Order: sequence, then C-alpha cells, then structure tokens
Amino acid sequence: MEHDGVRASTLEREAFLSMSERTRDISTDEVCILIPTLNEAATIGGVIDGFREQGYSNVVVVDGDSDDETRTIARERGAQVFTQAGNGKGQAVRETLEYVTVPYVLMVDGDGTYDPADAERMLEPLSRGYEHVIGNRFANMDDDAMRALNGFGNRLINRSFRLIHGAEYEDILSGYRAFTTDSFERLSLDSDGFTIETELAVECVKHGIDTTVVPVSYSARPEASETNLHPLRDGGTIVLALYSLAKTNNPLFYFGSLGAASIASGGVVAMYVLWQWIQYQQGHEILAVVSAAAILLGVQLLMFGVLSDMLVTLHREQRRRLEQITRAERERDRDDE
Repeated sequence: MEHDGVRASTLEREAFLSMSERTRDISTDEVCILIPTLNEAATIGGVIDGFREQGYSNVVVVDGDSDDETRTIARERGAQVFTQAGNGKGQAVRETLEYVTVPYVLMVDGDGTYDPADAERMLEPLSRGYEHVIGNRFANMDDDAMRALNGFGNRLINRSFRLIHGAEYEDILSGYRAFTTDSFERLSLDSDGFTIETELAVECVKHGIDTTVVPVSYSARPEASETNLHPLRDGGTIVLALYSLAKTNNPLFYFGSLGAASIASGGVVAMYVLWQWIQYQQGHEILAVVSAAAILLGVQLLMFGVLSDMLVTLHREQRRRLEQITRAERERDRDDE
C-alpha cells in the first residue's frame, strides 16, 4: 500500500539530499533541545554540556520524577527542567511540546548514547522543507552499543514496520529526532511509554509528514548508567503497537490479516469435520456451524478491509491536496514579505 507524502529513503540513495531548492538558515535560537529523562544522573550533565558546546542554549529536560540527582544536575548545567505530570516517555514529550514556542525541536535521549555533534546534520533537512528527521543509529554504531538480542529485535521491528505501514525509515526506534512544531501538532499521539517513537513513525506515514533519515553516531551506555528498557516486554509491546496502529493507517493489512486468519481457522475445522465424516461416517454439526461462521466472518473482514482502505486512500488524497494549497499560500505570503 503506497502512502502519499512519504519521502524517506535508504542511505544508499542518500536520503538527506536536497528535497527543495529553497532553503532557510536555522539559528540555534529557533531550536529547542528536548531531553526526556528518568534516572539519568550519570549522563545528563554531559549531554547538556555537549549541546551547549554546539551553540544550543534552549535545552529543556522533562523528567519522569527521577529518584536520583537528574533534575539537580540538569538545573546546574543551565537547562530548563520540568517534572512531568504523568508517566512514560510518550506522555512527557506530549506534555512538554505544549510549552515549546520555537519552530524546531531536536529530541534526544539523556543516556549519553547520541552525539550532540550530529545536531546540525539532524536539523539540516528541516531547512530544505522536511518536517521530521530520524537519526539512523545503525549507520555508525559502536560494536558494544547494542546487545545481540536488542539488535535482532530492532531489525525485526523495522522490517515489520516496512511490511505493515509501507515506508522505509530504517530505524523507527531511534531516540534522536528533529521535527517542526507545526508537523507535531498534526499528529495524533496517544502513547505513554517507549512506543512513542513507533507511534511517531506511524503517524508520519499516516499524515503524510515529509520524513527523511540521516546517519548518526550511536555509542554504548556509560557503565554507571542503567537502561530503563526491558527488551522482551517492551519489544513485544512495540510489535503489538505496530499492528494495532495499522487499524487506521493500513486497514487492508489489519482487517485482511484478521480475515485470513478467520478463514484459515474455519477451513481447518471444516477439513476435520469432512475427514471425520469420510473416515468414520461421524457427523459434527456444531463444529460444522463453527467453521462456516468463521469462514463467513473472515470474508466479511476482508471486504471491510478493502472498503476501509479505499476510504483511507481518498481521505489521504484530499488531505494532501489541502496541504499543497496551504503550502502554496504560505510561499506566496513569504514572497510578499
């Protein structure tokens, strides 16, 4: 299923090449460095210092009520510090973005695994018209930066995303993101925890947000820093979120897979009933009814998926045309100025 407005591509095709001939300089004053944290006392000071050395003074730390010195250290390094009202990284991001007044946001984890020196590379595509930028960790990753299980899970999730949602973003779980505040306001985000990156990627596809991928460096966590991620539990949650979000982004896949499963299960039961009748002349009326109902339900789900996909496609096309008109009007206003 093709999605209008998705312009992400692989590194081999140099995804960060020019999207538009028109560019504008992005000053550091126009950028908010957003750092969600939870017990990152061992690394948050270095992360803030790194961005300040790059010239970014607008650093905001949104903390999930850490029980270490994270907030104290962040304040000492000159960052604005907020303690989120709820729980989870997703809720922290949504809550903080309501108070951001600058046009660009560079979101990064506070664990010291991302390089502040990549900030300019992350922001550069925004100057050419892109609205969302994902930092690809796999492009330049230290050998010990990710465990084998985590690496396998990340690649599995990226392939699942490509299959289900039809876009190649290479590293949808990356915590290094740059985006415009305007594009963020167009997204419908509900995630509270670590699925925020997954939901951001899906929403970019769903709403036709101009998205690209750039290579970034990714280092191992310092020994004194402990991860808040549980690979198996959180990995399973992310896969389920990918599938669940297909309900509104790729309904043909979502309802089609459910319909195919229902038809297949009904077919298996029907084959068993038929075999029992042929082999032993023994009837199973109840199982026969169950198999027929499962097959009929599966057919209905398939039909519903096709109709839903048509509606989603029409809605996406209408939205794309409205956004083109809006952008054209903005360009005319800028030219008049």
